[in-house]
Amino acid sequence: MKAIRRFTVRPVLPEPLRPLSELARNLRWSWHAETRDLFQSVDPDNWASSGGDPVRLLGGVRSARLTELAGDRRFLRRLTAAADDLRDYVGGDRWYQTQPEGLPAAVAYFSPEFGITAALPQYSGGLGILAGDHLKAASDLGVPLIGVGLLYRHGYFRQTLSRDGWQQEHYPVLDPDELPVTQLREADGGPARVSLALPRGRWLHARIWVAQVGRIPLLLLDSDVEENDLGERGVTDRLYGGGSEHRLLQEMLLGIGGVRAVRTYCRLTGHPGPEVFHTNEGHAGFLGLERIAELGDEGLDFDAALEAVRAGTVFTTHTPVPAGIDRFDRELVARHFGPEAELPRIDVERILRLGMESYPGGEPNLFNMAVMGLRLAQRANGVSLLHGGVSREMFRGLWPGFDPEEVPITSVTNGVHAPTWVAPEVFRLGARQIGAQRTEDALSTGGSDRWDAVADIPDADVWELRRELREQLTGEVRRRLWASWRQRGAGTAELGWIDGVLDPDVLTIGFARRVPSYKRLTLMLRDRDRLMDLLLHPERPIQIVIAGKAHPADDGGKRLIQELVRFADDPRVRHRIVFLPDYGMAMAQKLYQGCDVWLNNPLRPLEACGTSGMKAALNGCLNLSVLDGWWDEWYQPDFGWAIPTADGVGYDSEHRDDIEAAALYDLLEQRIAPRFYERGRGGLPDRWIEMVRQTLTLLGPKVLAGRMVREYVERLYTPAAHAHRSLNAGAARELAAWKARVRAAWHEVSVDHVEASAPLADLAQGASSTPAAELGGALGLRVRVGLGGLGPEDVEVQAVSGRVDEEDRITDADAVPLKPSGAPDADGRWVYEGPLSLDRTGPYGYTVRILPAHRLLASGAELGLVTVPSPETGEGAGLLMR
Repeated sequence: MKAIRRFTVRPVLPEPLRPLSELARNLRWSWHAETRDLFQSVDPDNWASSGGDPVRLLGGVRSARLTELAGDRRFLRRLTAAADDLRDYVGGDRWYQTQPEGLPAAVAYFSPEFGITAALPQYSGGLGILAGDHLKAASDLGVPLIGVGLLYRHGYFRQTLSRDGWQQEHYPVLDPDELPVTQLREADGGPARVSLALPRGRWLHARIWVAQVGRIPLLLLDSDVEENDLGERGVTDRLYGGGSEHRLLQEMLLGIGGVRAVRTYCRLTGHPGPEVFHTNEGHAGFLGLERIAELGDEGLDFDAALEAVRAGTVFTTHTPVPAGIDRFDRELVARHFGPEAELPRIDVERILRLGMESYPGGEPNLFNMAVMGLRLAQRANGVSLLHGGVSREMFRGLWPGFDPEEVPITSVTNGVHAPTWVAPEVFRLGARQIGAQRTEDALSTGGSDRWDAVADIPDADVWELRRELREQLTGEVRRRLWASWRQRGAGTAELGWIDGVLDPDVLTIGFARRVPSYKRLTLMLRDRDRLMDLLLHPERPIQIVIAGKAHPADDGGKRLIQELVRFADDPRVRHRIVFLPDYGMAMAQKLYQGCDVWLNNPLRPLEACGTSGMKAALNGCLNLSVLDGWWDEWYQPDFGWAIPTADGVGYDSEHRDDIEAAALYDLLEQRIAPRFYERGRGGLPDRWIEMVRQTLTLLGPKVLAGRMVREYVERLYTPAAHAHRSLNAGAARELAAWKARVRAAWHEVSVDHVEASAPLADLAQGASSTPAAELGGALGLRVRVGLGGLGPEDVEVQAVSGRVDEEDRITDADAVPLKPSGAPDADGRWVYEGPLSLDRTGPYGYTVRILPAHRLLASGAELGLVTVPSPETGEGAGLLMR
């Protein structure tokens, strides 16, 4: 018979072992080797069968074993040391506590998914893993973050393969009582809840679970509660599942319910309330509406509340393509807000205007979550230098009249949490060199530009480390491949060949990621004969380990997987190329650590950042990638290879893929494999080892999540906190009224006349009336402007200059403010003057423009208003030095 309800009966820990529960409930164990080693020693067999999950381990350990451990003085000493270390970690000062005053009291970080550990499967791919690494790094640095997400009862799907290689999805049910989470409770012991009003008098209730990530509480909202109807109970059933309304309800619960959960958590625990709210991608964008409603209840009107909310909000976009953004039908959104639903005191039209694509090329009836996120945040960023530029181009319609480089979206390049992804063997090698504490600090806190101590590690030790990790990967691949073939229906007698899969002495290439079409899983198959030659080369063979999941609704991605699997099933090559199903964190750690080369071949520039190669690099793996995302920013020939791209206008997709695949084969055949197998006088691949050394020395410090989070603190969180403090009720009303006045009057603002005097340097005798432009000189500019109902205190008049291209467009522009000269003339026009320094040679040009200016603006482009000269006005000013 089948049970109708499943639950876990937990053992009662003897009093001396009670700290085990505290250690198991804090997810720091997932990146703290000593704590994991302690749990493994409790019951090694149970530890292995539990997948390295302490909560499951303690749920299955025998009472006799617990009694034995309670009397084991050596174990109790280790337990006491681990518990004391955790308390010191959680309560002691770290990097954040040593910084100057003025930092945010707390930051709320919202994300639809979090990849903390395989024991808490609430992630699908890079966005979730990045969010998990962000929380862990914030914990290591002591940043007072509160994470906010949803608790999905099915998580993301588990992947298997059919006999013919087609992806199969499975959704195992997750019981929160078996996860490393605890329920947030009110003072009377009852469960803490949040509720959202739905159309037709319905309600969506959710309870709050807390996962403790080191110092960071992660609040996870769960709609599977008895008070909900069946439909509402399923809102948090699956990550990225369901239709439009299902997704909308998930994102309302995440954003609106998430703010309410944060307020509840702070009320119950005394945690400082957040001064900054960070929206990790547009899914949580509704959080801004809830905060506007909160301020409305305190007496602020919508416009003033909007300004106050924007000041303390940071928005991070992760997608380089519009198709990656959630967009909802306007009427669907309208139904879920207003008097009969959620946020009844906010005019629905005001809500809709925040997300509508009201710009050239936009879809006027679609509500765009990223657009709302940008309009509700005063500070925004992409996740690599290249992606910042792509984002500015993609969203430039929100700031008409500005060049893409002036769109107020900056970039903070992603990083990865080294203690999570670095192999214990790599850590031990570092500890032997500089000590365990310094190694731990270098990996978690960072702060240095180079890891020069790597230079002192002997070549033989580096090479032995790489072979040991490759050998571990070989064993892991064989175990997983055997399990996969059994799931596909193969009998044990058919699988003897798996014992010969991979060779720990062969050059090993890794490729693992989600499988959308732009990541080009099958680019390596463009010329199968040539790939087969590389795999089976008699002297310099390569072997490839591949993993990845396609979205359940993406049949195109599933076909790519099937195509790859069928090639890998070929008996001629199946010992050299494998596809491993069910890609997740546990598998990823082994892949990053054991591969020699990490392959990445997306369509440029569609990879926003791509962090898998960073994790591989921290283990001494070399990168082979298209110059996209982070690799475009940090690539050097010293530690990897760049795949040339054929992204010119004249190439169709088929021809482009052929060219780039050929370039990939050439690199593998002519440069990468020869270098790996080449041996120096000592019998070691000296040049390869030097590239590994350079990867660790130069790339290692850059790719750390600690570096990334410090950048967020210094460049985004702290300015946002200062802006939040400045925007009290009075200042918010003032700024909102000023913006309304400027917008209403802007049509009257004009540039009427521009003239340039001769260079201010010595005028040559008999000089013509045309300015002579020489490096180091200066021009005197005089500009007559009309400001309508505005005054000089409301605007900034700028001279914008720089080199010009063949079409007279200014590149590399510099903007300098001009100053008003005297009072307005009889026509009410103002004259602005100032020098224009000539600091560059070559074709050079200038223009002038007028921007709104206010002390509380984060950027002159914030309002999206700019006035420039008409063609007639600028005629006399001319272009300098063609």
